[in-house]
This record gives sequence, structure tokens and C-alpha cells, in this order.
Amino acid sequence: MPLTILSDSDVRHLLLQLTKQDILDLQQSLADALHYYSTATEEDTSNGCSSSYQPLRTSLKRGDGQTTLLMPASSNDGMGVKIVTIAAPDDKTSKSRPSEDTASAASSLSSLSVSQQSSKSSIPQQSLASAQSTTPKGSLTLFDKSGAPRAFLNAEEITAFRTALASTMLFKKRQNVHDVVVFGAGKQAYWHIRLALLLRGPDIHHLNIINRDFDRVHHLLSTLYEPHEEPQTWSPDYVPKYRNIDVDTDNELARPKIQILTPNHGEYARLLKSTIRASSVIFFTTPSTSPLFPAEFLTNAEGRKKGRYLAAIGSYKPNMIEIHPDILRQNVAPEHGHRHFHKHAAQSGAVVVDSVEACLKEAGEVIQAKLGPNEVVEIGELLMLKRDAERRRLECAARRSEEGLDEGGVELGECEKIKKKRRGSGKGDGEGEDKAHKSLMEWLQRGNVIYKSVGLGLMDVVVGMDLVRLADERGIGTKIENF
Repeated sequence: MPLTILSDSDVRHLLLQLTKQDILDLQQSLADALHYYSTATEEDTSNGCSSSYQPLRTSLKRGDGQTTLLMPASSNDGMGVKIVTIAAPDDKTSKSRPSEDTASAASSLSSLSVSQQSSKSSIPQQSLASAQSTTPKGSLTLFDKSGAPRAFLNAEEITAFRTALASTMLFKKRQNVHDVVVFGAGKQAYWHIRLALLLRGPDIHHLNIINRDFDRVHHLLSTLYEPHEEPQTWSPDYVPKYRNIDVDTDNELARPKIQILTPNHGEYARLLKSTIRASSVIFFTTPSTSPLFPAEFLTNAEGRKKGRYLAAIGSYKPNMIEIHPDILRQNVAPEHGHRHFHKHAAQSGAVVVDSVEACLKEAGEVIQAKLGPNEVVEIGELLMLKRDAERRRLECAARRSEEGLDEGGVELGECEKIKKKRRGSGKGDGEGEDKAHKSLMEWLQRGNVIYKSVGLGLMDVVVGMDLVRLADERGIGTKIENF
């Protein structure tokens, strides 16, 4: 088999071709691998995705502050290793939460009503290197089952894409995704927004992006809607062309009302609070070392009136944190006081993670909230294998709406850890099991769900293998025979 080489432009070209169905297929493949990772036993030696075959990543920190991560992994299709280097973040970009007396601007791109205080000259400027200092640079090397080299890929785009692929699995199942908030404007923010719009575009009414640099957000939006054109230089009189394009394609993105919040206006505290309170989904994609907003925005009675989906993927070290620990602690607390809040704000008693072992050692939010292994559950335990999902669809075809099944894509299964926490007091085991399962599904679809990810090498290998297969089918990349 020849060696396939995919440059950064090759990977991006391939990813921009992906349709909604492509995304669903990739998610299902990743869901199968994560399910096997979380549920396989040590005796199951035939399962290449087993957690026993996935060593924790090795971190090398050099004197200049740069960190190099080495992530070997095994899958059912082969093996691989990703090596990426992350530059030391600038102090200004690593602490994303401005103080209350800093300025902020809110400008709606639907009307381009930009205040004088948010003009370009008043926005703190960052060099390109500083703005992109936390973007991982490196490669992903893949091997087939025999150990023969299969592919060599630039990892910069893949890292962000596979992370968004995982965190939008539960997002896809949410009943309310009307108001989406994104912290950050880098590649992680880009791919979370793009996949959210591909998967649930018509259901998203408002997209709010919070970042300290307006120009970075404008660049993100320009590349989102005009991916094959050079982004225009922003000025108050410039009207983005993506507002007027109407292209009928399978992967055309929806255009919700977009609002940008930047640290340049005295109303920042009020605007931030109202935006967070109105949100139904929040994606956190920054390397922050302090919470991005006060805990009481979501923990007091007013903040608890609706259920939200929070996905935090930006922090990857114990000292990094995007969500205040009090929010996590409340989410795992017993539901003794839930009757005082809206029924849609139900809690689970658990925070969802990609890996319990990795997050207990590396995730700042989990560590600083002092959560234990019984208070976190792996997403792989919640996901149903493709074969099981297809069988369930056939069995429940007559009552699809009741079961909440999609035509395709990832389905949610049962998780014994959470069901034990939520098991009802019905007359007998059967009734209790049914109530616990129904309660679990309602929480995942409508309650307060927090997903925390620090990344798994398994995710890179599984998604990388699928992308190489698609690239070969579509004639993308360079092939070296007899490598």
C-alpha cells in the first residue's frame, strides 16, 4: 500500500468538502472507537481501541516555554502517533477574562451597527504570531495493522477538527440550540462553529463570539463563509460579502444573527452576563488560566432557569481553566434542590469527559473543582455502537419521535454510572431502570450538561484514518509508492 501524504492545505481542502452526512459518518466512526475505549475489558485483546492500549501523552517543556506533546495510540485499523508543539501563550492572550472596568464592544453583523468605541483604532492589536501562539504545530503519522507506514499528515487542522467532531456529538442531540456562544476565535472556535452550523444550522438563531480581538473574529467569519477567498481588511464601512451570498450546496452554512463581543466597551460586564444567561450552548476554546465569567451567572436561581450544554476544550493543563469550578461542583451535586428551578435545568451528578484518567490528571476545571472518578463519566459510555443504533432504529421505527432517534448519526445509549445516581424509586427493578433511563435521556437532551476534553491520541488516529481513506477516494494528497 502506498504512503499518503496530506499537507495542511490538502487537509483543509478535504475538510471543506465534507457534507453533513460526511460529518455524521465520521462522528459515528469516532463514537464506536470511544465506546470501545470506555467499555472494553483487559481480557478483550482483539479490541485495538481498548484503554489499555492508549498510553497517556508525554509532555516535554523546553526552556523557552514551548510544550511538545507526543500522543501514541492504537485503533482497530492500525496505530499512530501525533507530535505537536505549542508555543508559550502570551500573558495577554492566556488570560481571556477582562476585568470589569475594561471596555467591551458588541456589534451585530446582521446590521453592522458598530459603535465608535468598537472602531478598529480602539481595539488592542496583536501580532499574527501572538494571536496564533497556541495553535499546535506538528504531524500525525499513521501505520496499518502490520506496522507499515500508511500516511503522514499535517496535524494543525486535524487537531481542531477532531476535537469539534467529538464535542458536537452531544450538541447534536440537544433540543434547544437557539443561542450559541463561543469563546475564542482560533481554529478550535472555527471548527466548532462550522460543525455546529452544518449539523444544526436552521435551529441556531443567534451566534455570539466573545474574543479580545475584533479583527480575529472577522477573519474567522470571512474564512467561514468565504473559505476560498482572501479575507478582506475590516473597516466600519466594509460590508462582508458572506451576508449576500446564496449558494445552493450540500454543505452551505446557515447564517444566524451574529454578534461579536470584544474587550473595548464599558458595558462589557452587562453584555457578557446577558449573553451567557440567554445562551443554550457555550463552546469554550481558549487557553485561559482564569474563569471566563463569574460562576453566579449560571449557578444562582436566574441562571438555573434553563438547561445548557457547555463544552470546554481550550484548557489542557492543571493551571488552565475556562469554567469556574463552582459551576462544575453544582453540576455534580445531589438534586435535592432541583424543585426550585426550571425542570429543563436538571443535573446528572456527573461531568462528561473524553477520558477519566486523562482529565483527572490534566483538566484544570476537573482538578480545581476537586472532582473524583465517581463524578466524571466518559462520553464513550454514553454512545451507542453503530450496529446497536441501527438495530434500535429498526425496532423503534413506529415510535421514532418518542425514542428521539435520528435518521442517522450517533445515538445515545445507557450509562450504568449515571443510571445508578438517577435510579428512581419505582415498584421493582424494571420500573426503576426505566425511570433512570428516561431521566438520563432527558438530562442529555435538555438538562445542564458539561463536556470537558483534553484530547486523546485515539481520536487523532481514528479520524486520521478515515480522512486518509476519503482523500484517497477523492484524489487529494500525494502518494509515494513502495515506501
